[in-house]
Amino acid sequence: MRGWWQDLTDLVLPGECGGCGAPRTVLCARCRAVLGGAAVRRVRPVPEPPGLPVVHAAAAYADEVRATLLAHKERGALALAGPLGAALAQAVRAGLREGPSRPGAGAVARAAAGLPCCWCPCRPAAGCAGLGA
Repeated sequence: MRGWWQDLTDLVLPGECGGCGAPRTVLCARCRAVLGGAAVRRVRPVPEPPGLPVVHAAAAYADEVRATLLAHKERGALALAGPLGAALAQAVRAGLREGPSRPGAGAVARAAAGLPCCWCPCRPAAGCAGLGA
């Protein structure tokens, strides 16, 4: 019941920024810049576990970015899916440019991005062996 009530009030009442709480906007310009304005970079935990694949981050998980993610995941702010998806796409593209960290990882990342898994004309769902991966 909470979900439809929240959707109805979002249509009638002005929303607030998922990052900083500014009124009348889903994601204000400042929070949007924090989410997608920084250069995508490779991140690693310390200590790095053996076999960890290459991971890229579009933004540091702190402050406005953390609040935006939590608003989307825990409070159902579905309007944040677009800006969060754009930031995720930046990180995936950076990972694809850098190349796979282990054999077959490139095919998995390309499939996740909706791209062909290798140089052959099939798609991963068609049962490709990933010969070009």
